[in-house]
Amino acid sequence: MLTNKKTKIVATLGPACSTREIIKDMIDSGVNVFRVNFSHADYNDVKEKIDLIRGLNDEFGYTTAILGDLQGPKLRVGVMEEGTVVQDGDLITFTTAEDILGTAKKVFMKYKNFPNDVNPGERILLDDGKLIFEIVETDKISEVVARVIQGGELKSKKGVNLPNTKISLPAMTEKDIADAIFAIEQKVDWIALSFVKTPEDLKDLQDLIAKHSDHKIPIIAKIEMPEALENIDKIVAYCDGLMVARGDLGVELPAHEVPLVQKELIRRAKTARIPVIVATQMMETMITSLTPTRAEVNDVANSVMDGADAVMLSGETATGNYPVQVIQKMSQIIQAVEDSPLIHVPQNTPQIKTKRFITKTICHHAATMANAIQAKAICTLTNSGYTAFQISAWRPNAHILVFTSNKRILTQLNLLWGVRSFFYEKTVSTDDTVTDINEIVKAKGFVEKGDFLINLAAMPIKEKGMVNTLRVSEIE
Repeated sequence: MLTNKKTKIVATLGPACSTREIIKDMIDSGVNVFRVNFSHADYNDVKEKIDLIRGLNDEFGYTTAILGDLQGPKLRVGVMEEGTVVQDGDLITFTTAEDILGTAKKVFMKYKNFPNDVNPGERILLDDGKLIFEIVETDKISEVVARVIQGGELKSKKGVNLPNTKISLPAMTEKDIADAIFAIEQKVDWIALSFVKTPEDLKDLQDLIAKHSDHKIPIIAKIEMPEALENIDKIVAYCDGLMVARGDLGVELPAHEVPLVQKELIRRAKTARIPVIVATQMMETMITSLTPTRAEVNDVANSVMDGADAVMLSGETATGNYPVQVIQKMSQIIQAVEDSPLIHVPQNTPQIKTKRFITKTICHHAATMANAIQAKAICTLTNSGYTAFQISAWRPNAHILVFTSNKRILTQLNLLWGVRSFFYEKTVSTDDTVTDINEIVKAKGFVEKGDFLINLAAMPIKEKGMVNTLRVSEIE
């Protein structure tokens, strides 16, 4: 039986969940969205997994979504000699001239513009911040000399963060463009863009999607750079969702600043009425242990309490020993806290600025009215999915049930808090449609005799216009 939680779970695909049985068990335990991490992805393998998930959707009536997550301009060092260790105070040279085997004296940096972008006094962080260097000098051409501030083992191909440096790289590398085109061809439901710094980064991806797809694929901006926090208002205006990517965020910023940044980003997303995902290290110990730590349980619960639409697992499901159990545990935590009256998401009313003001207002009133009359469900007919985004953002107590003839949004909406979607393609008169949908909802067990239900529709139904009608029915 599928769980009844409203907060969604995003699980990363990987070797640990490659069989049909495990993927089905994960969906049954509460996965709503599978993430393809393009940092470690083989196209044939990805295509196989996507086909497998869609096959399960068709066979069992699931609406599991696929999120393609682009790597972005992740800076890395080259291959190192085994067991290379640097000590505090040592000097080390980073070179971009040639791909040498790295030693404690000299390391290859896979980023041509590095010497030109950096300045003395700036920091270089390696391996998620485990090693820290301070730049002493740069020749601005191919060599940078740095002093070791916090030493340790230098491992091959580890990620580099430059928290004080303005990097001249675009958010989409050549690899990302190829990955994005592949993801678009696979008709993924969402695309996440890493290391977003400005709204221009998002526009580049929007243009790419428009060029290669006849269908809008919504974009999630991953917030993991201080620069993104400075531009957050503009970024929110251009993306369809946010991800609080705490891994790189906790390296680029001091780790103790991340909890408040997480809360602030969730509040921004909820004020803008877009979904927000909290990611990284949520149940990390469950990679190798069947029991999460108390702190991890608290972390997942607090992310839900902050108002996250979805929580995400990375290594736990991609390479961990217990991909199904970690989902079961996470679903348990979510269900224990998500109905708490302590959760407050911003309830700012719609402003008259857009042509969709009427639809927004109807969705707002549907949510507040559902709570006032204790309606069990809000049912909406939609062709674009817009009303689902709107109602979800108001967090009503009622079930949010979306009926659509547009197969592409059926799975896409599965990321949204509280939303369940159903395929429905009749275009009879409004009265007949309402009666028909109410029967379906009753048959599926969401409502019973005597319950109130709110129906939203665009009249006349045949024209598939914007929602302009709110109607309350009592179930017969």
